Amino acid sequence: MSLALRSANPADVPVILGFIRDLAAYERLLDQVEATEDRLRATLFPPAGTPAAECVLALWQGEPAGFALFFPTYSTFLARPGLHLEDLFVTPTLRGRGIGGALLRHVARLARARGCGRLEWNVLDWNQPAIAFYERLGAQRLPEWQLCRLTGAALDRFA
Repeated sequence: MSLALRSANPADVPVILGFIRDLAAYERLLDQVEATEDRLRATLFPPAGTPAAECVLALWQGEPAGFALFFPTYSTFLARPGLHLEDLFVTPTLRGRGIGGALLRHVARLARARGCGRLEWNVLDWNQPAIAFYERLGAQRLPEWQLCRLTGAALDRFA
């Protein structure tokens, strides 16, 4: 196995955007992608201030194979920080080689090293391969919790 993980850098923005689009296509949400290289560069690698999120790339035999993008959260119940995994994606032809597990394990180790009490993410209810993968890792699904979202015009109206 020739797998390497590394933190993304500004030169990786085109690769990250490609993975985001590939993930969105897989999730049947490509029409919702508004991300651009400029937006990603500004939010992931700002010239000043704190990045909105972090990204880890997986390289298989030196070539980009997948990514994990995550950001900090906070639990009032635990009074501890957490991490939210926004995206986890592995190129379909490279799945089944341990790349997704390695990416998720890397983020979990970062969470532990940072004193986090939780690592959380969302999964689409129809995505049985991902659900099975997460459950094999020991993840607990929380069906009683429903994701709520304000975006676009609804966010503008409410704000």
